[in-house]
Amino acid sequence: MKNFWLKLKKPIIALAPMAGITDSAFRQICKDFGADLVYSEMISVDGSHYKSEKTLELMKFSKKEKPIVIQLFGCKPELFAEAAKLAEKLGADGVDINFGCPAPKIYKSGGGVKLMRDLDLCYEIVKATCAAVKIPVSIKIRSSINLIDPRKKVTAPDLLERIKDLPVAAVMIHGRSYEKGFSGPVDFEIIKKVKQNFSGIVLGNGGIVNPEKAKEMIEQTGVDGLGLAQGVLGKPWLFKQVKDYLKKGKYKEYDFSKIKEVALAHAKLNFKLKGKQGILEMRKHLAWYCRGFEGASALRQKLIRVESLNDIKNILSSHLDK
Repeated sequence: MKNFWLKLKKPIIALAPMAGITDSAFRQICKDFGADLVYSEMISVDGSHYKSEKTLELMKFSKKEKPIVIQLFGCKPELFAEAAKLAEKLGADGVDINFGCPAPKIYKSGGGVKLMRDLDLCYEIVKATCAAVKIPVSIKIRSSINLIDPRKKVTAPDLLERIKDLPVAAVMIHGRSYEKGFSGPVDFEIIKKVKQNFSGIVLGNGGIVNPEKAKEMIEQTGVDGLGLAQGVLGKPWLFKQVKDYLKKGKYKEYDFSKIKEVALAHAKLNFKLKGKQGILEMRKHLAWYCRGFEGASALRQKLIRVESLNDIKNILSSHLDK
């Protein structure tokens, strides 16, 4: 088995998977800013099985993005195996199983973090996926999820104990429980416990919104790297900032003129890959790019209505250096 994980320099700074966000254009932008590894959006194994055009489109990537991990969600072991084989055939460097997503749509379908309530099913999914491919298999998990009786819960270490005899190459652990979603403090202790008890690569995830938080996560838990998610929305240069801070103890902030350059480059790439649809999908990214600046609210109101690349150019240029 070719395990690309072992070739990555630590700490590994990865782009974590985010539905509707980590598409090819955004992955390429993040690679430009130093992401060591990128994950795809979440790919439905059912959609892959039924050859859904939308699902198969999500699995496409450019060579510039490598190493890339294709992340799969669902709840049927045989479909995970099938989708993993397809990802391998397409040239993915690894496949990842989602045991962590709290989104209602994924949860209700029996996938994501809900799977952590059934450790035997988790085992079967991991076993089937590992047996199906020669590329490394990784998993994404949450710190814990309550059982039907809220006094009892399943934790990340419980899941890892159940699958310890399977050849899982890496784990990305979000340090918040299912019940906490994306807010509240991150549990460094449970991430540390996972790192101490898992022999493969461990990436910490959750609450990393600036370089200081990145350093704190590594120092408090001893992880091999980080998965950046919400923190890179409208801020893909966070990869470079984190690396600079870890290496030199300082990093550079971006002014609005530089941010607009990045936003426009992102928009052009998305338009090239997806046409008009790419422009519509850029609206949310553009709103994130202009957060925290003077006049941001008025600018955002214009950007969320853009219909073309020219609209974006004109609106951004009219706010030059403000």
